[in-house]
Amino acid sequence: MIDPIAAGIVRDIFRMKLHGLSQDAIANRLNDMGVLSPMEYKSAMGSNYQTSFKTNDKAVWSSVTVRRILENELYIGTLVQGRQTTPNHKVKKTVLKPEKDWIRIEKNHEAIISDRDFSIVQRLLGMDTRISPKQSEVYPLAGLIVCADCGAAMVRKNAYAGGKKYQYYVCSRNKETKECSNHRIPVDKLEEAVLQFLQVQISNILDLKQVMEKVSTIPFQELDIKELEKRIGQKETEIERCKELRNMLYEDMKDGIVSKEDYMELHEAYTQKRDSAEDAVRKMKQEIKDILASNTDKYIWLDYFAEHQNIDRLTRNVAVELIDRVRVIDKNSIEVVFSFGDCYKEILDNLQHAGCEVVCDEHGRVRFERKEAV
Repeated sequence: MIDPIAAGIVRDIFRMKLHGLSQDAIANRLNDMGVLSPMEYKSAMGSNYQTSFKTNDKAVWSSVTVRRILENELYIGTLVQGRQTTPNHKVKKTVLKPEKDWIRIEKNHEAIISDRDFSIVQRLLGMDTRISPKQSEVYPLAGLIVCADCGAAMVRKNAYAGGKKYQYYVCSRNKETKECSNHRIPVDKLEEAVLQFLQVQISNILDLKQVMEKVSTIPFQELDIKELEKRIGQKETEIERCKELRNMLYEDMKDGIVSKEDYMELHEAYTQKRDSAEDAVRKMKQEIKDILASNTDKYIWLDYFAEHQNIDRLTRNVAVELIDRVRVIDKNSIEVVFSFGDCYKEILDNLQHAGCEVVCDEHGRVRFERKEAV
């Protein structure tokens, strides 16, 4: 059963992270608000839980505690078991097992954090978004900007002239080794350009949603099913090939071409590959069933963009939700790679198959024209 108080705190922690706060800043805010840390909350609820990490009379929130919560799959309904083991029955000391060997049971219980928010937060935790001690929030595009030439991250740099402070993004490789040009671009100019790109993309998606509402969903379903059936055929061919290779392997062992040790190793590899392909086939067949039953959220990502249709400034949460990366070509040219780019292209292709002509102007605005009745 979900504890509503604890669940509310967890949701607040994820919300603060999505809005740009660092782990330290989140911990400080929780402490300032007087929110009990997990250990103190357990104690207040009557638990005798003890830990050697407690260094003060009262346990407080720390960046480590916040990060543990942000990484915990329990909050998306996944039960993770088998993290630890003992080398043998004679040794009581436990050791951490490789993550690939953990047992995960998805949808084991009710989730309090959406899969999407959890996924975005894991991406944020993997970014290098260090900030100064005086700063509590990361910049809107921190960790998302890369040099178009070398692929290195772009970093902020301050410059002073005439008593004024100017802020730029520069190529980190150039800053450290001079192996690339600096690609310097003013922060305000970059953020304004990204905002304009984002507004155009959102406008395109709003138009796209309207067109999709007018076009029958049947052509989309047929195209989706046709693609899935094609992939199923490829996987089934792979399954049969694995079976053939295993049979040939046995003959090779009998003939002395491969050793028994090599046979066991290769046999296991082919078996795992076959099992993986069979699992993929089962999932794709279920996808087909879901499509036929109209039980799919394949196009829900359109709503992620549409809900920000009135955006007038660039914020951290919108940037990390909708932008995959920003490539800086030079001070006058950038490329914005949006999240769900493959899905967007797939819909445009499907619309063309359904009888719509897709026209894109020099500003990136997309226009849909009927080639025939659809």
